[in-house]
Amino acid sequence: MPRSRKDSARDAPGEPAAFPRSGQLLATRDCFVVALRDDLSSQGLLCSLLASRLPWPRWVLACTSGCSRLTHALISAEEERHLRANNRIFNLQFEYAKNSIKTAKYNLFSFLPLNLFEQFQRIANAYFLFLLILQLIPQISSLSWFTTVVPLVLVLAVSAAKDAIDDFNRHQSDKQVNNRPVQVLLNGRLKAECWRNVEVGDVIKLENNDFVTADLLLLSSSEPHSLTYIETAELDGETNLKVRQALTVTAVMGEDLQTLSGFDDQVEVMGKPLPGPVAGWLAEQPREIFALPASLLLHFLHSTPPLSGGDSRLWRRGHPSSTGAMPLRAAGEVRCEAPNNKLDKFVGTLTIKGEKFALDNEKLLLRGCTIRNTGWCFGLVIFAGPDTKLMQNSGRTVFKRTSIDRLMNTLVLVIFAFLAAMCVILAVGNSIWESKTGCYFQVYLPWAEGVRSAPFSGFLMFWSYVIILNTVVPISLYVSVEIIRLGNSFYIEWDRKMYFPPSDTPAQARTTTLNEELGQIKYVFSDKTGTLTQNIMVFNKCSIDGKSYGDVYDLEGHRVEVTESTQKVDFSYNPLSDGKFSFYDASLVESVKRDDPPTHKFFRLLSLCHTVMPEEKEEGTLAYQAQSPDEGALVTAARNFGFVFRARTPETITVVEMGETVVYKLLAILDFDNVRKRMSVIVRSPKGELTLYCKGADTIVYDLLHPSCEPLKEKTTEHLEEFAGEGLRTLVVAYKDLKEAPFEGWQQRHHEASTALVGREEKLSRLYEEIEADLMLLGATAIEDKLQDGVPQTIETLGKAEIKVWVLTGDKQETAVNIGYSCNMLYDDMDDIFFIHAHSCEEVRQELRKARKKMKPDTFVDDDGTNTQIQKPGKSRLLPEEQPNGEYGLVISGHSLAYALEGNLQLELVQTACLCKTVLCCRVTPLQKAQVVELVKKYKKAVTLAIGDGANDVSMIRAAHIGIGISGQEGMQAVLSSDFTFAQFRYLQRLLLVHGRWSYIRMCKFLAYFFYKNFAFTLVHFWYGFFSGFSAQTVYDEWFITLYNLVYTALPVLGMSLFDQDVDDRWSLQFPQLYTPGQQNLYFNRLEFVKCVLYSIYSSLVLFFMPYGAMSDSVRSDGKAVADYQSFALMAQTCLLIVVSVQMALDTAYWTAVNQLFVWGSLAMYFAITFTMYSDGTYLVFTASFPFIGTARNTLNQPSVWLAIFLCVTLCVLPVVGFRFMKTQLRPTVSDQVLARVRELQKRPPVPLPKRQLRRSISRRSGYAFSHQHGFGALITSGRNMRPRSPFGITGSFSPSSEKHKD
Repeated sequence: MPRSRKDSARDAPGEPAAFPRSGQLLATRDCFVVALRDDLSSQGLLCSLLASRLPWPRWVLACTSGCSRLTHALISAEEERHLRANNRIFNLQFEYAKNSIKTAKYNLFSFLPLNLFEQFQRIANAYFLFLLILQLIPQISSLSWFTTVVPLVLVLAVSAAKDAIDDFNRHQSDKQVNNRPVQVLLNGRLKAECWRNVEVGDVIKLENNDFVTADLLLLSSSEPHSLTYIETAELDGETNLKVRQALTVTAVMGEDLQTLSGFDDQVEVMGKPLPGPVAGWLAEQPREIFALPASLLLHFLHSTPPLSGGDSRLWRRGHPSSTGAMPLRAAGEVRCEAPNNKLDKFVGTLTIKGEKFALDNEKLLLRGCTIRNTGWCFGLVIFAGPDTKLMQNSGRTVFKRTSIDRLMNTLVLVIFAFLAAMCVILAVGNSIWESKTGCYFQVYLPWAEGVRSAPFSGFLMFWSYVIILNTVVPISLYVSVEIIRLGNSFYIEWDRKMYFPPSDTPAQARTTTLNEELGQIKYVFSDKTGTLTQNIMVFNKCSIDGKSYGDVYDLEGHRVEVTESTQKVDFSYNPLSDGKFSFYDASLVESVKRDDPPTHKFFRLLSLCHTVMPEEKEEGTLAYQAQSPDEGALVTAARNFGFVFRARTPETITVVEMGETVVYKLLAILDFDNVRKRMSVIVRSPKGELTLYCKGADTIVYDLLHPSCEPLKEKTTEHLEEFAGEGLRTLVVAYKDLKEAPFEGWQQRHHEASTALVGREEKLSRLYEEIEADLMLLGATAIEDKLQDGVPQTIETLGKAEIKVWVLTGDKQETAVNIGYSCNMLYDDMDDIFFIHAHSCEEVRQELRKARKKMKPDTFVDDDGTNTQIQKPGKSRLLPEEQPNGEYGLVISGHSLAYALEGNLQLELVQTACLCKTVLCCRVTPLQKAQVVELVKKYKKAVTLAIGDGANDVSMIRAAHIGIGISGQEGMQAVLSSDFTFAQFRYLQRLLLVHGRWSYIRMCKFLAYFFYKNFAFTLVHFWYGFFSGFSAQTVYDEWFITLYNLVYTALPVLGMSLFDQDVDDRWSLQFPQLYTPGQQNLYFNRLEFVKCVLYSIYSSLVLFFMPYGAMSDSVRSDGKAVADYQSFALMAQTCLLIVVSVQMALDTAYWTAVNQLFVWGSLAMYFAITFTMYSDGTYLVFTASFPFIGTARNTLNQPSVWLAIFLCVTLCVLPVVGFRFMKTQLRPTVSDQVLARVRELQKRPPVPLPKRQLRRSISRRSGYAFSHQHGFGALITSGRNMRPRSPFGITGSFSPSSEKHKD
């Protein structure tokens, strides 16, 4: 009942509007929230506003004061998604993310602060900033400020420029993706828009081969029953087609734009829709909420007199309320789960015309998919941009630093402490010396202005020595490190052996800060599809009636290896053959041509027993769309050998057999599932013959054979073992002739079972087994899942380098295992392969422990706390390296992995998996890939590498220490998120074993030498302080101090760090064991740093006291004294430079003309500059700047000085040479042994590398069960995926040019 005007009058116009009840029309700048009120309580307020003739915005704002509660109710945290189709105004209130994505780290405003923050995480950079501040204080600084600020700014600028370039590339990638075109339905018309402008609730149109723009609810498509075929390679790595089907209630919309436009929440008042300009105006207004009665809104919008309460009925899509106060029913309203990363799950409801329909994952098109074999489809955007499941599975961009960087940060702290200790000692020494001795020299050596006491003098000397001794961590170290990394990055990009000509793709180092980390990889995490494989299945061999086909023999009967030059079989006699198909055994073609019955029956089976869909886009151009690549390969093989599958309907299959068109009646499809591991079809030939054709896993089909097949079975088994030994995917085919009467009874029972409501699957399974008994064996097929070139050899080489390869794939377990055997990661010589496929946490724990107990029986001891107690969350504990008692493999499914990644099972998983030589993780989501990588990083002291080619690998690539992107066919997301990129997996061994190992060795040599030469240089100052009254007097000439790191020692160390190699690339690949020292970080670590410091201390003592002793009380040959400060300084710096140059020569393993020039040229440069600066002419021109006049010629012409220099060099170098010799002889490392072997082989004439024989499995594995999915049989027989018309309906001869057979 409507309320009276008296009741309405109680609502004072100035009171806050109450929370809306049913019947009230609400509006925001973004939406209409519509309902009917049964009164006109706000009429007085609205009338007064209208009478005031205020412009719209004024009276809208006047009505909003009391609506805050509604605002907070509408704009709340998202627990579920609520949207309406074609209603941007409504959907905008929830502030859903738009469809633009962002993978870049910076923007124009955040770049400088964020980048500087990242760079000042290097403690050394912060230290030099502090040092710069000290140098601005004149009382303690003896060096100019620009000596620090210039190199510091240079280092920061170079790093910032590199980061800016990398991020600019990410911005370009984002821009390219966000600007992809898509057709959006707006105002009843399709409008071309960019991806970034798509919003939640939009209806968009996609066409064949389009990338899916966002996560869409499928509405309709061009295919029968609104089926849509998609490829999900970028999501789960699978290239086989998957099917999605729209709801029937939306499928009827088809491509009618008016109907699709009406799929919204448009409101009609008294049969009239709200005008579009009103909605547009509201969308432009501030986000405010107001309430109006429906009748007054109608009056305002249509300029009609106010309606009475009884007339305020609202019409919705032509359905008037019967009472005058009817709540509106939303059309096209979706409520679903909030954004998440679960690729295989979706829960929601669609409300349309007052009815609710359940939504699941089978009705969703996810971003990252590609539309295939579908002319067009329409979808409703559910999740956009960062909310899509693909982006939810992508890890965030992180700042990666190498282990060398982290070690340097630690060492810099140690060096700071060491520097502070030296400065404290010298400062205390200065205070004591000034108080006890310096006071006697006040007359001619007065204290500086402001110094009143010895302690204060010591305090100032502390900071003076901080500046003088800062060369223990020179900023040139970081400049040199960046130059070395940049140079080694160029080597990777210039390497022609990592260039892939077919796609014109060179290797690329997308970051220059991680090169040396490539030499320390312990774990490689690889995707399968597109990374290890080419996504191509090839019919390679077969066995028919006991005879093997596929091998090629020469005239003498010897088998010949198939190469590119091998002559292919000519299929020109078949006008419908596939030109891309290759086969090399002509005997099989001859067998087909002479009408051999078993051969014809074999290929007839392959042309009939499948779920492939044919497509003829152009006349004579036949294409197959297979649910699995295996089936596509088998049907294509039958096509080329004369049995061409042309068309199908729900009741028929049309095959062109040797030019004759034959239409078989399809009576039943006995579909595949993971238990049956086989499929069968029952067909009736035009002659009325009933035949069952079956293909499946050999272990399954063998049990169904008739006893008379035993001899043929033995021969076929031999062939299967040969095929499997070559890594081929094997499949057995058989048939059975059926009798009419028994089949009719079976068919009736099959119909009853297929329509049963209880126990349908069990009943059908029993019927399938009944009719598939006593099969007659035909033979076997062998399909090659084509790997990328060199994959098995690469994995074998990486294994010899102690690099463990884990495969993380979204594919099925069987497929992954088969690829594992093909890639030689799994082989029959392994002690055991463990399969983890439990469905509960406790079962997973038990299976993992059972596997670990077998691999390492002594691991479960009472005092081993790691087996029973997991550490507290948040605390990381590195697990020690353990050695198993054999070679093992681990295969774990996705649902088991989900349990194992939980906190209480993480240690169990890591401990078990790391004992295995190979780990395969199947059916994993992109996020799980990243979690596995993070798990290994957390518990193992190892450097990880992830390699992939698709968007589903991005999170894994970002999570690993090193990310490699394969420039493949699955888009550029992986490449753009990677640190290095190339075109083929086989290049990984060269990247790691050659470039990575060289980069690591060069960086370690550089750091050891750099710290040595600078510690030796700096510590001489320290010893000199005890002989100079702790006065912060430098021991060297100031010009030598300036040029030491800049000129005299910069080029030699860069030459070694850019060109040095212990062995060349050939030996590096032939002896992968050379890689292991990098994994153990043997070449530069804390111990090596301590050795370097101790050696530097020893060298500094020699470098100070040898010249000091040689100069003390010495005279020249003419009787004049040379015991002066300048002569001592010259001799000390000459000894230092020669010693570090000789040390450089000892560390250089590979001499080039550049190294020779840099080392000996730098020494020559030193003497040339020294004699020039110490000459009379230079002194006369720059008297104050060059005070060492004549020192060089007066000192270096004395034999005693050169004798002292020779003794100094000998004393410094001899201990190193002796130690290295004794260590190599008494305790040689693996690297020493391999290098000795290499040197021995280098003396011999070069021999070609031996051809490696890969281990092959001899166990049979069926490829069919590995890549097929349940359900396509029912889809075909239902006819839901069929076109209305079949191009073939009769039997007879076939001619491609015949008008009768044209589509």
